Amino acid sequence: MDIISGFKVSLDGKNVKVEPETNFAQKTPALWGTLRALINNAVLGVIKGFEKKLEIEGIGFKANVEGQNLVLNVGFSHPVKLLIPEGIKITVEKSLITVSGIDKDLVGRTAANIRATKKPEPYKGKGIHY
Repeated sequence: MDIISGFKVSLDGKNVKVEPETNFAQKTPALWGTLRALINNAVLGVIKGFEKKLEIEGIGFKANVEGQNLVLNVGFSHPVKLLIPEGIKITVEKSLITVSGIDKDLVGRTAANIRATKKPEPYKGKGIHY
């Protein structure tokens, strides 16, 4: 993880300390909290991991994993193949897609890309939803 310039990060026993350097900028307080949250998410990702669950709803809609690709049959004339990023694990059980990994941002972006393939339509809810 890249450290935002203007901050010092140190390990104090079991605690990680984030302190600004001597020169305070106008954005320092906001970035201070952001850097703390990013470090916290990195630690939690290694300890517990993150996961998002997506549900496919619709007649004939299905998904499966073939090698490094997620193949979605969601009502188009052709199956949609999405490349699974490195560090992400995708499992499919019936109509439930589980995206898991240690990087919170990458898990969220991957789940959003899968959902963007076929967003749920507003009337019957057919599509991919969280």
